[in-house]
Amino acid sequence: MIDVQAYMNLNKLYADYVAAVDSKDWSAWTELFADDCEYKVQPRENFERGFPLSTLWLLSKNMLKDRAYGIQETLFHDPYYQRHVVGAPRILGFENGVIQSEANYAVFRTKYDGESTVFNVGRYLDKVIATEDGLKFKERFCIYDSEMIPNSIIYPI
Repeated sequence: MIDVQAYMNLNKLYADYVAAVDSKDWSAWTELFADDCEYKVQPRENFERGFPLSTLWLLSKNMLKDRAYGIQETLFHDPYYQRHVVGAPRILGFENGVIQSEANYAVFRTKYDGESTVFNVGRYLDKVIATEDGLKFKERFCIYDSEMIPNSIIYPI
């Protein structure tokens, strides 16, 4: 069981995550993860069937940094804004200093010359650890509900 302060810190980690992604602060985004983290964006069907196939699968903070570099320097796409709405995290377990939590999310996308649309909906399944620098994601699995995604996923979910 975690105490109230730990739960507040977990909420702050979730809020910091969406603030970094929505503002395209890729340096801040990578710093929310442990060095030996795992970040996965995967369709619900594959997750539930135990299939490893994922839309995006990064296995370390260095891979996250590489993705951040790619977003900023090498990927060319029709630019858009992204906005997250995330539910309060639900604690699934706490063992050996690892918080297991989940939260529902919805991501809206707004093209510079268009209207806002629902881009991606699902849930986060997380393993979070305490470090000297605060809570960090050890694992963040973004399990999205629909098999269909518009175009491609450029920015993290």
